[in-house]
Amino acid sequence: MERDSSPQIRTYGGWRRRHGIGLLGMDSTATFAALGIAMALILATAIAPALLIYLAPPAVLVGGVVLIRIGGVPVARLLLARWRWWWGSKRRYNQYRAGVVVDHPRAFQLPGVLAPLTLLSAEDGYGSRYGIVWDRRTGLLTATLRVVPASTWLANRSDADSWVAAWGGWLAGLGHLPAMRWVTVTVDTAPEPGSTLADAVTTAFDPSAPAPARDILTELVAAAPAAAADVDTRVSITVDPAKSPNAPKDLPEAVGELGRILDGLASSLGGCGVTVVGRATAAEIAGAVRTAFDPDARGEVNRLLAGPDAAEILGWCDAGPIGATEHADRYEHDSGVSVTWAWHEPPRQNVHSDVLARLVAPGPFPKRITLQYRAFPAAAASQVIQQEVNAASFRAQFRRRTGRDETARDSWDSARARQAATEEAMGAGLCLISMYASVTVTEPKELRRAVAHVEASAESAKIRLRRLWRSQAAGFATTLPCGICPSELSHRLIH
Repeated sequence: MERDSSPQIRTYGGWRRRHGIGLLGMDSTATFAALGIAMALILATAIAPALLIYLAPPAVLVGGVVLIRIGGVPVARLLLARWRWWWGSKRRYNQYRAGVVVDHPRAFQLPGVLAPLTLLSAEDGYGSRYGIVWDRRTGLLTATLRVVPASTWLANRSDADSWVAAWGGWLAGLGHLPAMRWVTVTVDTAPEPGSTLADAVTTAFDPSAPAPARDILTELVAAAPAAAADVDTRVSITVDPAKSPNAPKDLPEAVGELGRILDGLASSLGGCGVTVVGRATAAEIAGAVRTAFDPDARGEVNRLLAGPDAAEILGWCDAGPIGATEHADRYEHDSGVSVTWAWHEPPRQNVHSDVLARLVAPGPFPKRITLQYRAFPAAAASQVIQQEVNAASFRAQFRRRTGRDETARDSWDSARARQAATEEAMGAGLCLISMYASVTVTEPKELRRAVAHVEASAESAKIRLRRLWRSQAAGFATTLPCGICPSELSHRLIH
């Protein structure tokens, strides 16, 4: 009898949608609201049965828009989103035109959710400077680390497993930092415009070199953009200085607190399979935003960043677009048209460590794949996960009392909740994870092919993406190194 000696391939999983104690697919707030309306309807009809004729139609209507779902989203939420879009577009809130030669404090304001942001430059304590995006409305500070990840295709399986374990430990450590809000990891890829290689070859040309040699190099430079790619991986860290135990009194002290947090996080990233190149400078952050809004300027921006005067040439006033228009299904800006998706459902099965390889790999169009992690504080993680376990038990008890059979998905959800509680008790962290994908084309006729390319790559990664209808501008901004979090924006809008 032969024994299988092939190495066991490790898989990963455990993602789970946060549910609460909602019933019939509703969240907790909608559940209590529905129960309250039902109780009020019962009491009113018990007191005066004739009122049922007048109360029943609106109750059925409200119940329909709350319970009926289209693509997993309640009809009430879809109607509210459509109404907000109509209201905003009627007043042209979806359009932006920059005042290029206007001299007033808001002349260089960025569009949409980027409007309250400004760019700062600070010293890192080692003789260099780095850029910080400051949200003047909330006081949040965002700094970006430039990293170079190691390819899992060229590494041993054991090394990849250790990198994933180290990354899980790194995320768990975020819960012990009171000032930490979220971490945004973005892989920005685009076809190489050719300017970087052309500049390097032009500089290295020897005038006395043979003509055939110069011709060969010229032909190679001309053919390189079709086979080369520009890849930039960023880890943006957003903190709230007001929640720090040191309680900084002003902006300089808050920047100092951010610098100390960055030192600790950057030093521990080395074991996660990435090499930390350094902190992104203000010019590099402005350049990343500029190339996102104007993809035709990528070669020029790369040339400026390679020069010695990048800090003086590239600033926040150069980052924004000249004009931008948000449509329900796309976002038009300067020389590009972009489409953005959000993570609708994670892989249902366990996956390998390289599951996202095809999605983040360079393609024929500029794209950005962003993963956003919001870690729960370590003191609150056990309480949150216990609430999820109790909610799963409550729903199971409700099904038994109402005579409903447990579905396979209900059983899977309960098992995942208990698994998460067990792992948290053993020291694991608890994070809310979201994903955003944005692709940009310079020719509108190529948009359909670019959309198909991204959606096919997501299918290969076992991920379901949902296009951000009527929220394209906010999703586009989330993939930039500016510290934008859509969940925080929606919470701020409600309150």
